[in-house]
Amino acid sequence: MPSVLDQQRSAPPADAPRPAPQPRRTRLLALPEARWALAALVLFLLALPVHLLDGPAWLWGTLFAATYVTGGWEPGWEGLKALKDKTLDVDLLMVVAALGAAAIGQVLDGALLIVIFATSGALEAVATARTADSVRGLLDLAPTTAIRLLPDGTEETVDTGQLVVGDTILVRPGERVGADGQVLDGAGDVDQSTITGEPLPVAKQAGDEVFAGAVNGTGALRVRVERDPSDSVLARIVKMVEEASETKAPTQLFVEKIEQRYSIGMVIATLAVLAVPLAFGGTFSSALLRAMTFMIVASPCAVVLSTMPPLLSAIANAGRRGVLAKSAVVMERIGQVDTVALDKTGTLTEGTPRVTDLRPLPGSGLDEDTLLILAASAEHPSEHPLARAVVAAAGERGLPLSDTEDFTSTPGRGVTATVDGRTLTVGAPARLLDAAGHQRHRAVVAELEEAGRTAVVVLRDQEPVGVLGIADRLRPDAAATVAALARLTGRTPVLLTGDNERAARRLAAEVGITDVRAHLLPQDKVTAVKEWEAQGRKVLVVGDGVNDAPALAAAHSGIAMGKAGSALALETADAVVVRDELATIPSIVQLSRTARRLVIQNLAIAGTFITVLVAWDLIGTLPLPLGVAGHEGSTVIVGLNGLRLLREAAWPHPATDTA
Repeated sequence: MPSVLDQQRSAPPADAPRPAPQPRRTRLLALPEARWALAALVLFLLALPVHLLDGPAWLWGTLFAATYVTGGWEPGWEGLKALKDKTLDVDLLMVVAALGAAAIGQVLDGALLIVIFATSGALEAVATARTADSVRGLLDLAPTTAIRLLPDGTEETVDTGQLVVGDTILVRPGERVGADGQVLDGAGDVDQSTITGEPLPVAKQAGDEVFAGAVNGTGALRVRVERDPSDSVLARIVKMVEEASETKAPTQLFVEKIEQRYSIGMVIATLAVLAVPLAFGGTFSSALLRAMTFMIVASPCAVVLSTMPPLLSAIANAGRRGVLAKSAVVMERIGQVDTVALDKTGTLTEGTPRVTDLRPLPGSGLDEDTLLILAASAEHPSEHPLARAVVAAAGERGLPLSDTEDFTSTPGRGVTATVDGRTLTVGAPARLLDAAGHQRHRAVVAELEEAGRTAVVVLRDQEPVGVLGIADRLRPDAAATVAALARLTGRTPVLLTGDNERAARRLAAEVGITDVRAHLLPQDKVTAVKEWEAQGRKVLVVGDGVNDAPALAAAHSGIAMGKAGSALALETADAVVVRDELATIPSIVQLSRTARRLVIQNLAIAGTFITVLVAWDLIGTLPLPLGVAGHEGSTVIVGLNGLRLLREAAWPHPATDTA
């Protein structure tokens, strides 16, 4: 792909459209679920030491009662409303179990149960609100206004929603394109990485397509609107994220998948335990005591803790390693994946162009350092990404730059400057070499482009003196990560990218990927994910850009690279690699699988305790203190078992082991 090195972006005019202000993220305490859960937790922590130290009963009793009210009224009310739909909500059952425990003196047990469920509901509400925030934030990528050109040549500023197909808009340097369209006149570099994922700005001229939300770097463009703003590529990304979030049904932990049957069975059994002795002449007090004992030992406290400690411990361990999983549900789901789809730019690569090749041409009399000094001196006034890469390469080598005079830039061609009294031109080989008639030097250019590099030619006084190769560098741990993921899932990962086919296949070959899908728009990535999901696969998508967000939302699980990741990708993804270390992805997959195994172990332990205690209560006479001790003992055991994943040694290193 020919390169374009342009001048520094000019400042937009005073009347240019300004980006919409960023929406405020929903504050944690703005959610009622979070406020009630926090209140319940604070009250519980205040009551606990008073109760354990045998403080005044009226004090800890009042505090515990307040805990029941603040943490239990909302799930209790929702549970009562669910009864109208003939659905028994486990939250209601937990409130009843908590009240039952309090009725026979186990106030602490009931309060703990209330706090656990209130906190769980708050976390779910926060996750839902943040997803809505991320979708709203995407809309800020599109400008709210555009400059429409009227038939008489005058300009008017209008809302982008008022644009219709056939309108002509003016896009000045530094502005975002207001609608999908075709360039009628002008030339410039357009950064459309948020839409297509291409790592470098693309040279646009008459006849080329541009997308709403893309940023025009240099050169004014006249664009004819080809799509209604409501049907732009960016608008469709918003719709796809929303639809994927809705169709990706609220995931439940394994325990919650059986809660309805368990709840119904527990209620029926408790009523039976109360009614049967009464039917045979037993006293009400003894029957009630047996029934309440049954409700306590059969309550799923240990079952709930069977799930949460391993998953939360895994989340904490991953967080120390720079991977943030957004919930216990996420940590459970990541380990289920059997197919991995990786983005290219910013995921397998660093996302920043770097100089990879310095080729002084025969007869130029230059060595690599001198060639780089000339190119960097000419490029120094420019802020184009390729120019920054050239200047950065000179800085890394500690090379001094010469003073630059008469700097000019031509979109689609390159930059020209006077350096040490000589005229230097740096830019696109297709334009500069053809114009100068130096076809014999195109072999070097062709070699670099065949290797997936972006070629930049340097002319001194109109004579080619060298060619630079620039590329987005592969992450050092990319190949080992791909191999580890292939071993974990049984399938080699797939590369999904909006970049060109040649560059994508070259990079894929370096890391061992054979299935390459290139030239993909966001909807194409979603289509690929849905095809795999329809085949019964559970897909993990790893990406970093806005163009990856719909696929991240549609997939079974999504992980975003945090360093250069877009705000939407970070919010849409289920987990974020904060330190930008690709090798942590197979580690988090394996850690999730370990956590799932511990969950199953804990469920077996909890189930065994519940079965034994319930049988004892039904067949014999289970003393209440012994029932409580057994119930709490099982809770402690499964809790400690889950906390094993907090150890440093619990973090796996599959990528390192594979390498």
